[in-house]
Amino acid sequence: MPHTETPGTEAAPAPRLRWWTELPLILLVYACYSAGRLLARGDVSGAVDNGLTILRFEKALYLNFEHPLNRLFTREAWIGVPADFWYASLHYLVTPAVLVWLFRSRAVRYRAARTWLMTSTLIGLIGFTLLPTCPPRLLDAGHGFVDTMAQYSSYGWWGGAASAPRGMGNMTNQYAAMPSLHVGWALWCGVMLWRYGGTRATKAAAVAYPLITTIVVMGTANHYFLDAVAGAAVMGAGLLLAPLVMRTADRVKARFTRPLAPVATTSPTRSPAASPTGSPAASPAASPIGSPAASPAAGSSIVSGGCQTSAGERIPRQRESRLGAGAEPGASPKDAGDGAPAPAR
Repeated sequence: MPHTETPGTEAAPAPRLRWWTELPLILLVYACYSAGRLLARGDVSGAVDNGLTILRFEKALYLNFEHPLNRLFTREAWIGVPADFWYASLHYLVTPAVLVWLFRSRAVRYRAARTWLMTSTLIGLIGFTLLPTCPPRLLDAGHGFVDTMAQYSSYGWWGGAASAPRGMGNMTNQYAAMPSLHVGWALWCGVMLWRYGGTRATKAAAVAYPLITTIVVMGTANHYFLDAVAGAAVMGAGLLLAPLVMRTADRVKARFTRPLAPVATTSPTRSPAASPTGSPAASPAASPIGSPAASPAAGSSIVSGGCQTSAGERIPRQRESRLGAGAEPGASPKDAGDGAPAPAR
């Protein structure tokens, strides 16, 4: 049986998010993230110690993939230069582009995706604060790393101090390397493209973009392999916490906004139709049992000529006759008036 809701009490659809409310929210979160990176600057010697600890751990497990990749990017400019452009630009172009695409074409999924990205970013900010890490490119040259951003800085807009534009190197925290949000955001973009792209091209981009980004951050000596692993772990934690964050936001919003009570719509009651004499017409349901107004289905069986039949059944070759009110089958006209029962045949 299909479920029908009472008119006027249907659940209202969730209101569509508007760009003029989403854009300030995203800018506010990114501003807090950038400011937090700057405030999270710790002791440089402590950051170097953390970087060397990660490097020794990777070497013990044979996970130091950044060494051969960095040598390749340093030796081959046709690989190193595009990799530097990739690192310095796509992080800030692809992620907003995917957000806009979701907002315009996948509005139902947008809020959950945006909340996942923002939650993971704030978790990454906690990592920058608790574990400042010196990236491989800023270690002593004796550790075998070359800063490709500085080596190929003449090809792009970035300076030799960081991937930021020239003259703005002091406006970023170069020791915010653990976790790698370059990898984390690229993984988020890949998941969105894979789930909602729908074409082979978008699915191929969903796999290629985070994979190439992981190779780039290690080949340019901006991150360790474990930084990339931590970036993926942060995105996983953000995915698990996103539903809780949305429920909390909904409760806060409901507390500060007055909910609208549903308006129940009822059909107007119609007064009983009046009879020609001015008295209300009797309802068929109010008729006494056995009265002529009763439903034909409730009628008794017909007795004719000593034979009892069910209601509506006819005896072959039986002559139908119109009986007057109060007359019984087989009764004579004179007997119908004095109330005497008709003699049985």
